[in-house]
Amino acid sequence: MYVYILLFLLVPAIEIGVFVWTGSKIGAGYVVLGILLSGIIGIWLVRQQGIETMRNFQSTLQDRQVPKNELLDGLCIILGGIMLVIPGFVTDLIGFLLVIPFTRKPFKYAIYAFFMRKVAKRKIIYRKF
Repeated sequence: MYVYILLFLLVPAIEIGVFVWTGSKIGAGYVVLGILLSGIIGIWLVRQQGIETMRNFQSTLQDRQVPKNELLDGLCIILGGIMLVIPGFVTDLIGFLLVIPFTRKPFKYAIYAFFMRKVAKRKIIYRKF
């Protein structure tokens, strides 16, 4: 609980600090332009990766396999999209890392490990079909 409160206070403070620092280096107009461009590029990338992941998901289902990898990709893309919508350079960086396929892998492993720990502690019930 305290971690969420800390993040709720810390993330905006970091973003404001980065805005001020970047604005002093390149100017406020370029900061606003950077925010807008990262949002537009991010939305395009999320859409493109989401469509590709959905195709892979459907292909995996047609092969009668469990789409575990595709579900993790989809979750990373959704989280990345949320981060890209939040204005800020730090959140945009994290968002891009979650959306770009080759930088997404470490996050997928971390999310998978997180869920497996929850299953092991019986906080999530896992049933094989």
